[in-house]
Amino acid sequence: MNRFLLSLMFLVLPSFGQDAKQDTMKDCPMHKQHTAQRSHHDIVESHGDQAMGFPRDKVTHHFRLLADGGAIEITANDVSDKTNTEAIRFHLSHIAAMFGNGDFSMPMFIHDGVPPGATTMKLMKTKIQYSYEEMSSGGTVRIKSDDPIALASIHDFLRFQINEHQTKDTLDVTTR
Repeated sequence: MNRFLLSLMFLVLPSFGQDAKQDTMKDCPMHKQHTAQRSHHDIVESHGDQAMGFPRDKVTHHFRLLADGGAIEITANDVSDKTNTEAIRFHLSHIAAMFGNGDFSMPMFIHDGVPPGATTMKLMKTKIQYSYEEMSSGGTVRIKSDDPIALASIHDFLRFQINEHQTKDTLDVTTR
């Protein structure tokens, strides 16, 4: 009988420790927010890989806020990675054309919602210029406007991208 009780204790006691650990996490006042942020970031990463046509862990994104607008830059982490370099170039040239037509469906899919600034950028598409430029292992979409409302929406959009993609780029407007 003692062996039976001892065996039972070894089987049951570890699960009490697990339950206590899980209960501690549930008592954290930020638990739901931590879980939601992680799952939202996972959705953004997964949708990004699907929409862009290349894996985010093989590339580097930068979002630049500039006095006349901003830039979206993507480069392959490995300069000899021709496959992802070409995929980046295709994606960014496509983005420049889509945004120029007021089509922000791709960032809406990636972020599972309408990014700040996108609605105004769509409405003000005639006041904003988008151009694609090749870089050595990727490319950039340059976004320009001289309209103050359009500029504010561009900056809102790019700040959102910086935060969502966790690029650590500056949130301040720079000259380059």
